[in-house]
This record gives sequence, C-alpha cells and structure tokens, in this order.
Amino acid sequence: MNLYTSAPTSAIFPKFNASQHVRSRSSSFYKCAPQSNLESPKRSDLKIEPPFPRLLCQNHSCMCGRRQFIEAAAATSLLPLFPSMASSNPSSDYTDMLNRVHSPKPEWYEDFYASFLANSMKSYEEEIADYKSQMFANLSGKAQKVLEIGIGAGPNLKYYAGDEGVQVYGVDPNQKMEKYAREAAQNAGLPPENFVFKQAVGEAIPLPDASVDAVVGTLVLCSVTNVDMTLKEVKRVLRPGGLYIFVEHVAAKEGTMLRFMQNVLDPLQQIAFDGCHLIRTTGSNIMGAGFSNVDLNMTSISSFAFINPQVYGIAYR
Repeated sequence: MNLYTSAPTSAIFPKFNASQHVRSRSSSFYKCAPQSNLESPKRSDLKIEPPFPRLLCQNHSCMCGRRQFIEAAAATSLLPLFPSMASSNPSSDYTDMLNRVHSPKPEWYEDFYASFLANSMKSYEEEIADYKSQMFANLSGKAQKVLEIGIGAGPNLKYYAGDEGVQVYGVDPNQKMEKYAREAAQNAGLPPENFVFKQAVGEAIPLPDASVDAVVGTLVLCSVTNVDMTLKEVKRVLRPGGLYIFVEHVAAKEGTMLRFMQNVLDPLQQIAFDGCHLIRTTGSNIMGAGFSNVDLNMTSISSFAFINPQVYGIAYR
C-alpha cells in the first residue's frame, strides 16, 4: 500500500514536491483514515529520517472548516504577546472547564508533581531527543507563534524557543509548573516578554481561532479528560497550514504481556500520575481528528517500560 506524505501549503510553510512519495513498512496498530478524492500536494521538505521508521499511514481525508467550539479570551495582560487574539467570551469559560475536567489538587501535591516531572524525566528526554530534534526542525524559521499544551517543566522549549522572534504560549493545568517552564524558557534563550504561561486544560484553550502557527503536545493526551475535545481545540487555534507536533505513549498490542501489565496498572497510574492512562489508543484519535494530513510513526523507549509503544509525528491543519 502506497502512503503519501503531504500537507497544505501556506505563506508560512514551503510548497511541496509533487513527485515524492514514501512507502509504509507496517500498519499493525492503527488503520488508515478514509481518503478523499482531493489529494493535497506532496511534501518534500518535511524530514523525519531513519533510524525513525515511518510505520503508519497518512490521512488526506479532511476538508475542515472553522470549528466553533470554545472561544476564550486571553487575559488583558497577555494581549501584548498576541495582539490579534481577542475574543468576546470571558476568561471564566476556560477556568470553568479547568475546574470541571481537572479537579483542584492540594497545593502540596501540585508542588510535588511539578518537581517530580522536572527532575525525573531526564533519561527519557535523552532517549527521545533525536526524534524531537527532527520534528522540531520543521518549525525553524516558519512558526512565530507557538502554543504548547501540557507544557509541564518545559523540556521541549530548547528545541524551538531559541528561534529569533518566536513567541510561546504555555498551557498547563498545574500552576506550579510555571516556575520550571520559565526557567527552561530562559535557558533556551527566549526573552521573558515572549513567554506566557496560563493555567488551563487542553479541552478549553484560552486562545482565539487560527491564532498560532504551531501547537506542541508531548505526553499530554494520556492525561487529558477528553482526547477528542482536546484535538478539536488544537485544530481550532491552529492557522490553516499550521503544524501539530506530538509524542504520546499508547496501549501495547492486545494479547501481549506488556498490555496485560498495563491493564492491571492503569487504575493506579491514573491516581499516582495525575490522571495518566496507560491503555489509550491515542494514535487512532489523532488519525481520526480531521487534520488534512497526519504523518504518524511508532517507536519504543527503554527508559520507562510501561509507557510503550509511543507514537510521534506531525499533523497539518
């Protein structure tokens, strides 16, 4: 089965080489989304090279219109960063959603969990670094406004926040993550005035429609309350031609010992790790979310045995 890498063009992203195509090596976890009769041009400048094999297919299926879902205003103090981001809805819209889908935790727990993430993921980040480097290279010089959902301690900022003129909006339900994210932004060379942190959830992003060039989300869809609602929000805030860069851990294949252990440990995982699920099939959600194109790949990480396999790639608005 021939599978094509393609994406919409825009003034921000380069045009495509209509002659290039790639062949999938395997497709054992997820099925292709239905394809439309209208194919977008082929892309040649997107590079996720070996040793990171392309294992899954691309989705050419959607002719997405504007999704009117939750339009929440950025607070007045944020307007200098995103001057065009104005909304008629009060900020209480997204704070209400925050309280509804992410119940308030004791302050000591929020502090502990923020510190834990900031200090315990170093081996994972070292192992995933090559994968992230190749994906984030596609933002260089092309994305001036970037939203990161579930920004946490900011481990991704070093890959894209150092570009001249880039502006970053970080969203996380844990307010205690802010100090770690700001430190990571500073270490990445991002001016303080170009970074805004907002306590919010992926199901209700406090930004207007089509307001960012790229959305970043790594190891976040495992812990949101509603995966599909979050993906709708990602599409809503992305400009046409914008990129969604993702890395997510998903359920192991049915019938394997790893899947058996994930099934057993999943309830405990959700309690201990702030709602993180071990057995979600997030790759299928991304493929079916209606992006114009999805380049989805799969790998395994040895650092954390139970959060495997992992899917990573780029989806196009």
